[in-house]
Amino acid sequence: MEQSLLVSIIATGVIAGTPILYAAIGEIFAEQAGVINLGVEGMMLVGAVTGFMVTLQTESHWLGAGAALIAGGLMALIHAFLTITLRANQVVSGLALTVFGTGLSGTIGKNLIGIPLPTTFKPVPVAGLSEIPWLGPILFQHDWLVYLGYGLVILCWFVLYKTKTGLKVRAVGENPGAADAAGIHVFAVRYACVVIGGMLAGIGGAYLSLAYAPSWLENMTAGRGWIAVALVIFATWNPSKAFFGSLLFGAVDVMGFHLQTLGITISSFFLKMLPYLITIAVLILVTRETKKRHVATPGALGVSYNREER
Repeated sequence: MEQSLLVSIIATGVIAGTPILYAAIGEIFAEQAGVINLGVEGMMLVGAVTGFMVTLQTESHWLGAGAALIAGGLMALIHAFLTITLRANQVVSGLALTVFGTGLSGTIGKNLIGIPLPTTFKPVPVAGLSEIPWLGPILFQHDWLVYLGYGLVILCWFVLYKTKTGLKVRAVGENPGAADAAGIHVFAVRYACVVIGGMLAGIGGAYLSLAYAPSWLENMTAGRGWIAVALVIFATWNPSKAFFGSLLFGAVDVMGFHLQTLGITISSFFLKMLPYLITIAVLILVTRETKKRHVATPGALGVSYNREER
């Protein structure tokens, strides 16, 4: 494979992996606090259609991204209320949220299909860094949401592993009873983490409609929310590993198009299946590894907390 083609695949993979990265980082926050949210796909769709609609109305893609962030947070608030306050089953609530988000986004965006955006996120090469061989085209010739994704990874890793706030989050996810006894407000921490997760999923969805493929199409996330959920396990709940995982899935997603430019004939159906086949393969490998060694799965993940039973 030619060097230029390899650079192109990885660089395009960074772009394709950005919506997955945002959603995965958000899910890491929720799960580190002990709450599984399988509604990522629905939150991404609502974020995508909200961002697109607001951008059309305001002619500002930044306002569109902000609206997507709020929409994703509100969707997550529904899940938080059901699972934290009412102690509903987290898996069932998350699946219901995905179905609800899919239907809601389809209804809202029914009349938006085919309408062009007045403004979108465009590549902004970083002066100096974008000229570095290999590294420049791969990392520093993208749009602002990609660069913010880099910063998000560093910030989230620092918060989770180097601050008291992160210690509280991980304590709540590991043993909420002990955390409560230590004076940590378990419900507040879980609410905050779930809502943050929804906000980031909303931004991930908005990236699709405002930058990656500036348009609105029903179900345009095409399963990326589910890949993000799988990526959290692949990354062992670590934001830095999630970055490399999103790059891997993004590169696999776009690799088929690059192979076709080389004249390699591959079924389009297989190319569409490839990212999900890789996801299944990675989950199998990770599951086998968990049997061999300890993996940092939050101890209370998926378990509702009842203070009266402490």
